[in-house]
Amino acid sequence: MNDGNASGRVIQDLRRLAAVAGPGTRLPSVRELTGRHRASPVTVAEAIRHLVREGLVETRPGRGTYVAARPDEPRTADLSWQTVALGARRPGEEEMQALLALPPAGAIPLSGGYLEAELQPAAALGAALTRAARQPASWQRGPVEGRADLRAWFAREVGGGLRAEDMVICPGGQAALSTALRALATPGDALLVESPTYLGALAAAQAAGLRVVPVPADSDGVRPDQLAAAFARTGARLFYCQPLHANPHGATLAAHRRAQVAEAVRDAGAFLIEDDYARDLTIDGSAPPPLAAEDPDGHVVYLRSLTKSTAPGLRVAALGAVGPAGARLRAARLLDDFFVAGPLQQATIEFLTAPAWARHLRALRTALRARREALLTALRRHLPDLVDRQPVPRGGLHLWLRLPEGTDDLTLAAAAAAEGVVVFPGRPWYAAEAPAAHLRLTYAAAGPDLMDEAVRRLSRALDQQGRAPRR
Repeated sequence: MNDGNASGRVIQDLRRLAAVAGPGTRLPSVRELTGRHRASPVTVAEAIRHLVREGLVETRPGRGTYVAARPDEPRTADLSWQTVALGARRPGEEEMQALLALPPAGAIPLSGGYLEAELQPAAALGAALTRAARQPASWQRGPVEGRADLRAWFAREVGGGLRAEDMVICPGGQAALSTALRALATPGDALLVESPTYLGALAAAQAAGLRVVPVPADSDGVRPDQLAAAFARTGARLFYCQPLHANPHGATLAAHRRAQVAEAVRDAGAFLIEDDYARDLTIDGSAPPPLAAEDPDGHVVYLRSLTKSTAPGLRVAALGAVGPAGARLRAARLLDDFFVAGPLQQATIEFLTAPAWARHLRALRTALRARREALLTALRRHLPDLVDRQPVPRGGLHLWLRLPEGTDDLTLAAAAAAEGVVVFPGRPWYAAEAPAAHLRLTYAAAGPDLMDEAVRRLSRALDQQGRAPRR
């Protein structure tokens, strides 16, 4: 008997059986294998030990030999229990993920809310952060409300109404907004918003359990008469507003409406959260002062972020309010994350107080104007019927394009993506039913040389929706 050959036959036989059987399957006994392969029990036992060392089989004393669990095929986790534990998904999550998604390779982005890389002051920010990181003091724990000099800078920028001690530094505008909503309202409360309004505000409000109530807005901003009526009807004590270059529609609250809006908020005994995200993004003329600068009685909660005008990685914003509301906001920020990283704060104040900041704002204004005009020129060439009746915003990052009657904005956005241009539908920006179909087109995420081709692709997608092609 050639036990060497027999051992190989036993090993091959057991490998074949184990390959088709699931883990835990009982394999033939030593006696069966001895008879099948005309091998001695010692040879069979050695073959089994060889496969045990490989991890293919396992022996169970007194019970036999079994197929071992395969380490390269782990058990599929059963996560179905999480469906019950988590409950319903929060509204707005899919839209936010789509808004922040990176465009696919080869596509022209007319969506998103951040500056293209070439518009960002990355070199100046990197140099400031490098210097800050080398200073041991920046790594120490500072005031939980943020560096005094950085809070003072934000307060000065308001132009009155808020002091450094009224401000708290936050890790970005979205975090500041979420804090304000949770600190100033309780689940079930009504939150008034412009219609349409910033998608991130709707998502944050829904996450906080607030009941969102839309208030109509037009090219002059929110309508004060409708705002007063909404306060009276709902008993709301909180109104979220973007008075300057509102996202997505770009309107700035008209001068003749500012006092009326303030009066409606004051008469309701309410707070107005002023999201001043576009303070550095004015293209034409000068920006009006924040509403917080004209608020002697503490109705305005002021929010300003630097992210939109610099780079996505500069997650620095400030939240300001006076009186008990300010104290509550600062306490809420402490509970959320203690404080913003010291090196980032130090790098930010160094950048803001250096000549590089002013140079960046001048260059940014010029670049945004060129990109906005390139997008408008392309729209007038390929989609003149849509753009000619649209108001042109004096700043911000977006155009708000009303679509032809009967056009489905979600379907059009999908068709545009298939054509290689990324746009964002208007429907998610409404807290209730959208009165008309729109697209939000961003001119900050692609160069002016790409605008004509982007709109050409968008025009082809619109043709698929039934618009007669232009000759």
